Amino acid sequence: MNKNLLLIFTRNPELGKAKTRLARSVGDKTALTIYKFLLDKTKEVTQNLTCDKAVYYSVKVRDNDIWDTNIYQKHQQKGENLGFRMQNAFNDSFDAGYEKVMIVGSDLYDLTPNHINEAFAKLNTNDVVIEPAEDGGYYLLGMKKLQPNIFQNKEWGTSTVRKDTLNDLQKVTVHLLDELNDVDVIEDIENHEAFQQFLK
Repeated sequence: MNKNLLLIFTRNPELGKAKTRLARSVGDKTALTIYKFLLDKTKEVTQNLTCDKAVYYSVKVRDNDIWDTNIYQKHQQKGENLGFRMQNAFNDSFDAGYEKVMIVGSDLYDLTPNHINEAFAKLNTNDVVIEPAEDGGYYLLGMKKLQPNIFQNKEWGTSTVRKDTLNDLQKVTVHLLDELNDVDVIEDIENHEAFQQFLK
């Protein structure tokens, strides 16, 4: 077993349930197509990393989908909001014996393997690593032991999440990496070359 684990949080790609804020601009069908495109990109970026990898499904674990069970463990998210779901996933991972655990979402076109490798490396000398998102949240979070307070009392999906998280981490060492843009609304992709094929 590798001592590093990457958690990938995904939503089950279903019409009307994927990328709902984006769907207001492009419609449910195009939003679902874009989300599947982002899932494929996440798989491409993560499949050859040397760490262990686990996909956490929002609703139900799926067999025979894009996530190969030879490469990815599969779990279902547990908890009533995003904070509890992340906390439970980290907790289970540390309980399983992993020493560095990191979580990423599945809506980042600009994420590269280097971002993830660098984040694991920065955990050698820091307690927590965060890769900020342009919207005030974060798209990657890694730690060496559970920091439960960062999963509580947050307005998930709002621009205050990163600031509030950093406030909770004043007693530990935190490293911030590159800021990237995750895909939530039409403004996130309308000027991005990779997405023009969906916006015609």
